[in-house]
Amino acid sequence: MNIQDNARLWQRISLGILVLALLLMAGHALLYVHYAVGLMRFPFDYDQGEGFELVDTVLFSEGKWPYRNTEVYPYYASNYPPLYHVILVPFVWLFGPQYWYGRLVGFLGTVVTASAIGVIVFREGRHRPIAVLSGLAFLASNYIYHVGPLFRQHMLMVTFETLAVLTLAHVMDLDDSRQRRRVMWTGLLLLLAAGYTKQLAIGTCAAVFLFLLLRSPRFSISWGVIFAGMAGVLFLLINVATDGEWWKNIIAANVNTYFPQQFLDLFEQWFRLHHVLVIMAGLFAVYELYFARLSLYSGWWVFAVGMTGLSGKWGAGDSYFATAIAASCVLAGLFAARTLRDEWDFPADHPFVRAVGGLREMLLARRVLLVRAASIVIPLLYMFYGVSVVKMPTKGPIFGPLSETLGLESSYGDRYKFYDAAGWVPGYATIGHVPSQRDIDNGWEIVDILEASDKPAMSEEAGFSLRANRDVITNPTQLKNLYENDLFDETNLVTAIAAHDFSVVVFRAQFYPLPVVDAVYRAYYPAQVIPMNGFNYEIWRPGLPQSERDVFVANLDTLPLWGQNSQPVSLRPAEATAWLDHTLSYLEWDLLPVRPGDWFDRARVFGLTGHNCPARAYHRAGQRVLAQVCPAESASVIVLTRR
Repeated sequence: MNIQDNARLWQRISLGILVLALLLMAGHALLYVHYAVGLMRFPFDYDQGEGFELVDTVLFSEGKWPYRNTEVYPYYASNYPPLYHVILVPFVWLFGPQYWYGRLVGFLGTVVTASAIGVIVFREGRHRPIAVLSGLAFLASNYIYHVGPLFRQHMLMVTFETLAVLTLAHVMDLDDSRQRRRVMWTGLLLLLAAGYTKQLAIGTCAAVFLFLLLRSPRFSISWGVIFAGMAGVLFLLINVATDGEWWKNIIAANVNTYFPQQFLDLFEQWFRLHHVLVIMAGLFAVYELYFARLSLYSGWWVFAVGMTGLSGKWGAGDSYFATAIAASCVLAGLFAARTLRDEWDFPADHPFVRAVGGLREMLLARRVLLVRAASIVIPLLYMFYGVSVVKMPTKGPIFGPLSETLGLESSYGDRYKFYDAAGWVPGYATIGHVPSQRDIDNGWEIVDILEASDKPAMSEEAGFSLRANRDVITNPTQLKNLYENDLFDETNLVTAIAAHDFSVVVFRAQFYPLPVVDAVYRAYYPAQVIPMNGFNYEIWRPGLPQSERDVFVANLDTLPLWGQNSQPVSLRPAEATAWLDHTLSYLEWDLLPVRPGDWFDRARVFGLTGHNCPARAYHRAGQRVLAQVCPAESASVIVLTRR
């Protein structure tokens, strides 16, 4: 085989592997589209909190602010900037409150971000296949797959950030002052849009102005003052318009408890999934630091990775790595393109190069061979990345046989059939599957429960109230944020709960302030569990009115040994029994089995209690109580007998 034939063989092998890498990434993209379409068809909250984003959008469509006093009805406020919701307002006017358009905008945002990554890599690296791989690598990430098609503002923030970096990367290279001003205004507006989509964009803003400062301090400071003025004036206007609720909900309430281990676990998971991209990105940044001029791309990557440290906050999670993933895709693409095009430049007079001069000469002598090897290694690296981030459903006419062939089993057991190579750590969303028809049916069952009463329900997810055309009561996690920062007085809400102002309470994770959860436990009882989307939704119904409950607790506390009392209550026997079990458990009485022939059974059977009704025995601190619920004209009678 001559040299020419050998070169052709290398090219064919390289091309074949490159095509395989592109096909693998395209497969990830198709799976992402399948997932996004499945979510757009789902009419309820998929990820907790989506419904409150929809409520914010509805409020803006009505000309109202979502930054409100949470101590008065309906005890609701938002903790996110407005732009994402404002963009969606026309959809509310046209289609009413729906989830699909928020998810569509999030999905399209990821597509635009991937496209911008591809444009950057092609503009700087002039290698079209690597540019395509770089954009697809972004969509292939487990983290982007999770968050992208949700009704959440985070991915739109990343879109604006990436477009801003694309716009401003070469602003200092423009000689025409007029053109430079136009580019700066465009870039600043994109940064402003990112920041008013989500506060986390501050990292990208810092990266941009530090880059400008290194290139031209005067230019950076002047435009920094303009940007700060724009952002500050807008901030003050909103704060005045909302009587200070903007500051309280957006800034003060976001000082959350920090869990270092959550960040460490998420960072380890992120690196394990994306280490191919991260290592290439890191090498490119180090090269620019020591051998070339630092670009905005490298600075952006450093700041984006640094901002992932905030993922340890309560309420944060894998989405906080999205900007770092976008920046890693850019730098990894630039590294790959420069390697394949043999465009690395190590100046001979550089101190580091002089120190290893022999190595440099040896590499230069083998340059052709190294480039050929790189033409195989680089596509293999992208293939390795594609395999590292595998995720897919494990059931269905296509994915069932495919996952079985690949030997992939559900990562979540019977909860839902979905394999995720990421595994699970605290802060990583347990989502990724497409909801089933049963999930949809069960969601409508919960809506039916809310529609059965004219009262509003207090639901941990807003979708059920929106579908039932009832007021949305509270934003649980925001109340929790406010409460833990001493910014929320729960008195009015606790009073409303005690008065049974809400038809039911719907729990999923009980992410409310502790006094609110405690008030629900005292005033309501768990009556039903409805599974949906891999989670159990608990339907809590009103228990005894406060006056009857106070009498019951007093009777229980004052019941003497061998004593008995009875109390008419307004609940039917089945409801009273469920309430009784819950309340005694809440009061730390443990259930005892009633066995044939024991004291409690004899007392009931031979009428020693005066009531031949179903009996349940409880004990606490050496004391035992027989509780019976008997039918009565008022509804039922609770009989307590203490031994």
